[in-house]
Amino acid sequence: QVQVVESGGGLVQPGGSLRLSCAASGNIFSVRFMGWYRQAPGKQRELVAVMQSGSSTRYADSVKGRFTISRDNAKNTMYLQMNNLKPEDTAAYYCNAHLTIITGEYSYWGQGTQVTVSS
Repeated sequence: QVQVVESGGGLVQPGGSLRLSCAASGNIFSVRFMGWYRQAPGKQRELVAVMQSGSSTRYADSVKGRFTISRDNAKNTMYLQMNNLKPEDTAAYYCNAHLTIITGEYSYWGQGTQVTVSS
C-alpha cells in the first residue's frame, strides 16, 4: 500500500519544540517531497514550508526563523523542526509528496498530525 504518514505531533508548551516526520512507503519508484501545510479549526489549510528545486526552501512569514524543513532521501522521509512554538501554531499539520508508482506520478497527502501549543 502506497502511503504518506505524518508523525511527531503532540501537546507542547509555548517556547517548546517538536519535530514532525513524513514518511513515504510502499512500492514507490521515487519521491518528491513538496512541503508541509497546516489547518487550524475554522481556517483554511495554509502553506508552512515547501521544498523547491534543488535544495532551496520557502517558509510562511509566520514561521520564518523558527521552523526548518529537511529531508532524508535514503529514508524517504521529510521533517519539520519546529522551535519556539507559539499558541497560534496550533493546528493539524499535513505533508504533501508526489510519489511515482508503476502507473505514474501522483500527489499524496498524509492523514495529519495534531500540534497543540498551550500552557
